[in-house]
Amino acid sequence: MNRRETLVLLGTIAALPASVLAQQPNATRRLGVLSVTAADDAIGQARSTILVETLAAHGWKEHDNLRIDWRSGAGDRARIARLADELVTLKPDILLAVGTPSVEELRQRTTAIPIVFAVVTDPVSQGFVKNLAHPGGNITGFTDYDGPLAGKWLEMLTQVTPKVSRVFVVYNPATAPFAPLMLRTIEDAARTLHVSVEAAPVHDAGSITALASRKDGGLLVLPDFFTMANRAQLLAAIGEARVPAVFWSRTFVDEGGLMSYSTDSAEQLRRAANYIDRILKGAQAADLPVQNPTKFELAINLKTARALGLTMSPSLLALANTVVE
Repeated sequence: MNRRETLVLLGTIAALPASVLAQQPNATRRLGVLSVTAADDAIGQARSTILVETLAAHGWKEHDNLRIDWRSGAGDRARIARLADELVTLKPDILLAVGTPSVEELRQRTTAIPIVFAVVTDPVSQGFVKNLAHPGGNITGFTDYDGPLAGKWLEMLTQVTPKVSRVFVVYNPATAPFAPLMLRTIEDAARTLHVSVEAAPVHDAGSITALASRKDGGLLVLPDFFTMANRAQLLAAIGEARVPAVFWSRTFVDEGGLMSYSTDSAEQLRRAANYIDRILKGAQAADLPVQNPTKFELAINLKTARALGLTMSPSLLALANTVVE
């Protein structure tokens, strides 16, 4: 092959679409990951491990044929926005957005790079996708919520003795734009369960500390990465109030919270890795349906219940996947 033929061949390869290059065994691809949790947080580390292991099982090995650019927002919305700028500037082949703020920021910056999301609530109402079956555009992924969950959280609080007649719903409006959807479901359930419901928004350390004064009811903490990032202070305030509380993630229970009913976020990361593999091999995000959660887990911390002088109903304990003694 002469010099001219070589140059023509190289030019032809450079012009190949990403879907074709993905099939080349020596092609290194680039994945940008934007997560709302801190990089050194136990949850963030666990999710990173799951993602890397699952991608490797599909043949995508970090530092080999896959470069991963990791960015972690640590629950700070302004920081997440800056990191979204960084990742899009790098022009990766695909983006993974973990958490609603991550999707919101990335979608504002690119309609060309495929985005797979995980641990996101109600992507249709938030305008991320057209519908679940046919998302359209460059975004698809996996949700962390289905309708009955919010009512289930409230029902769990009514199965604690002494009885709860008032429930405060905790969330940060800035990082949980889907909260009104959940509040409507909770309010509908409250009428059936004969309890009153009141929003208790938090947005900084002071408002979290103020929860310690909510001694006349239970607390229901909505899915929100602000509450996750500030869970130590949140758990301390609830402990000072000495009231029952239900959470959206088992992490809270592992760290001293009373109980949680949640989706399996680890499973979502595995499924997201499957979509990343398919897109890197030529699939279009628009053609991959958004999928709702399929696995749920109920966790109860009996040690916390005893410390608070609470009794959990036998039926609730019988359903628990995990009981912390």
